[in-house]
Amino acid sequence: MKIHDWLQRVWYGSARGGWLLVPLSWIFASVAGLRRFFYRTGVLPVTRVHRPVVVVGNITVGGTGKTPLTLWLAERLQKEGLRAGIASRGYGGSASGGPVVVQTDDDPAVVGDEALMMACREVAPVAVCRRRADAATQLTAVGADVILCDDGLQHYRLARDLEIAVVDGVRRFGNGRLLPAGPLREPVSRLAQADWVVCNGGAPETGQIGMRLAGDTLYRLADGKVATLDDFRGRSCHAVAAVGNPEPFFSLLRDAGIRVVPHPLSDHAVPSLRELGLSPDETVLMTEKDAVKCRDGAGFDAWFLRVDARLDPTADRMVSAIKRLCSNGGRRRGGY
Repeated sequence: MKIHDWLQRVWYGSARGGWLLVPLSWIFASVAGLRRFFYRTGVLPVTRVHRPVVVVGNITVGGTGKTPLTLWLAERLQKEGLRAGIASRGYGGSASGGPVVVQTDDDPAVVGDEALMMACREVAPVAVCRRRADAATQLTAVGADVILCDDGLQHYRLARDLEIAVVDGVRRFGNGRLLPAGPLREPVSRLAQADWVVCNGGAPETGQIGMRLAGDTLYRLADGKVATLDDFRGRSCHAVAAVGNPEPFFSLLRDAGIRVVPHPLSDHAVPSLRELGLSPDETVLMTEKDAVKCRDGAGFDAWFLRVDARLDPTADRMVSAIKRLCSNGGRRRGGY
């Protein structure tokens, strides 16, 4: 965590030494730019599937709310009579070879924690594969009307019909530098080429759709008992978060009047409450993504908080655009 913490301070704070990474950022920018150019010009092959593809991604490293937005879209499209399928790389999982349609009892060490979490919501079939194009093809075979590609903005091998970029409205783009000197996967100018930009938290800029993450219901890992945040008001609780940006989770708990003892872990880490030095009589609150992979949580007073995306009414236009894609059979983007 020490290098991770130092990088976070370089990217979003005022830690010294970040200038040493700038030459590496120049190399990263050159390689990323060439890669995108090769896909755009056909030097590298692009795979097209027989369903409209909607990519949900971001231009920064870490959590910006892509997965909650993907689930929101899947549920909203379901209400519109469309069956979405979610294609994921299955990051953190060991699955290799062909695509795998995730089942709710799959091992997160194989299919990945985020993919399993989405599958457990049961709003859309989820397929994982290192080649997202293969996952998308598998989803068409199981009856998906539209493919939602979670965290696929830079996965140019898969042709897309519509791009949605998610921005952290609080941290924005940090120091504005590309990896590894900054948090950017691509320059900020890349956002102008996305069809829609969703701002998670903070104040959305002109043309952006506002989004926030909200949750009040918790579930106990041992038996599924349901509680609300108000049930923990005034209590001291350990908070575990192995996500890209754990601070919003901790802040949500503090805003609910909970005295938080934070345990931030690296993204996709497998939390062990015993290894954290916690005892079974202490109350532990964690994210939904952590709950699907916490193997010893059932032996503790451990709960996970379900968090959902809440979007501004202007998101209706984005949903309508996806519906038009499905009725028209897909509109291929002219470039990236």
